[in-house]
Amino acid sequence: MNPAPASPPTWTPGADRRPLVQLEGVTKVYRKPGTEVEVHALRGITLTIHEGEYVAICGHSGSGKSTLMNLLGCLDKPTAGRYVLGDDDVSQLDDDELSEIRGRRLGFVFQDFNLIQQLTVLENLEVPLFYLGVAPIQRRERAAYLGERVGLGDRMDHRPMELSGGQQQRAAIARALMNDPLFILADEPTGNLDTTTGGVILDLFDELHRNEGKTILMVTHEADVAARCQRVITLRDGLILSDRRQG
Repeated sequence: MNPAPASPPTWTPGADRRPLVQLEGVTKVYRKPGTEVEVHALRGITLTIHEGEYVAICGHSGSGKSTLMNLLGCLDKPTAGRYVLGDDDVSQLDDDELSEIRGRRLGFVFQDFNLIQQLTVLENLEVPLFYLGVAPIQRRERAAYLGERVGLGDRMDHRPMELSGGQQQRAAIARALMNDPLFILADEPTGNLDTTTGGVILDLFDELHRNEGKTILMVTHEADVAARCQRVITLRDGLILSDRRQG
């Protein structure tokens, strides 16, 4: 799909913008099951992303962008190197600690929406705070607020199958905001949407960044989607091929 690009929001680095993501010499090596063959997915990535940035992570299949996304989202651990998230070195955390970081500090938006079909939109939005032990009235109030924020105020009692693809992605974005994350990690968020609907979803990301200062990392293989962002990091063969600002 090729949504029409919008002008990237203006962003100027400043002393008040703290680093949220700091990667230092990060590598990731996989071993193919049942063999001694090693796949070097990342080959020494050094990268800093600051609070308030709107970043596209691009690359062809096999470039390492999915592996990088998994590391940034604390879904996996580096083979070597250091990953500092906010003020915490998360490189060597165990799986339970990484799960805690994901639940409390990160927001995810996926291509396939990943909504629970048996739950209403309101209940889907409440799920992250349920697992954090937030009181029912507080999580319901926040879910209702964010549902309105993304334009689903009249759909909160509907189940995902009763929504359009664009509405489901709006619900997924609202869910990603429930825990007030350090950043939103969006993995091909328009991949299952038509051009017009995808453009509307990208407009929402633009607005969240421009008006609310949200930090957004968007993994995409589409040049037109990357054109919406202020900064484009392109990977090739597990290395950073280019890192450029635009707009």
